[in-house]
Amino acid sequence: MSDREPASPIVRATYRLQFHKGFTFRDATALVPYLAQLGISHIYASPLMEARPGSTHGYDIVNHNRLNPEIGSEAEFAALVATLKKHGMGLILDIVPNHMAVGGADNAWWLDVLEWGEASPYAGYFDINWDPLREDLKGRVLLPVLGDQYGAVLERGEIE
Repeated sequence: MSDREPASPIVRATYRLQFHKGFTFRDATALVPYLAQLGISHIYASPLMEARPGSTHGYDIVNHNRLNPEIGSEAEFAALVATLKKHGMGLILDIVPNHMAVGGADNAWWLDVLEWGEASPYAGYFDINWDPLREDLKGRVLLPVLGDQYGAVLERGEIE
C-alpha cells in the first residue's frame, strides 16, 4: 500500500468559474455540491492571483505572489479545495504568468522597472527592447498608453 495521495479524478466535465469581487471563494464553495450533482468533475478557475482592484477577469495581475484579496483569503481557498475533494472533484487553474497590469501605480515590479530600468531585478520579467533603433530611446521604456480604444483615438486625430 502506498502513502501517496490518490490520483486526481479524471476530467469528465468542467465548469468555468469567473472569480471577481462579486463571486468569491465562498460563493464557489457553496456551489460545489450542486455542480457535483450535475456530474461536473472539475471546476476551471479564472486567474486567482492579486489583480487590479475591481478586476472582473483577473488577467490584470499586479502581484503573482498572493491570492487576490477581493476574491478571498488563503483559508477560504483551502476550504474550497477541501470541499471539492470531499465531492470527488478537482480544480483546474488558469495560471497566467505572462499577464501583468501596467500603466498604473499598483504593480510594484513594473514601478521598479520604471525607476531602475535594466538594473531592476524585475526587468527580465517584461518584454522591453532596451536597444531600439532610435538612439534617444536606448535604455528607456517607451509605452504609449491610450485613453480609449485604438480606433476611436485614431478617428479623433489624437494619433497619426
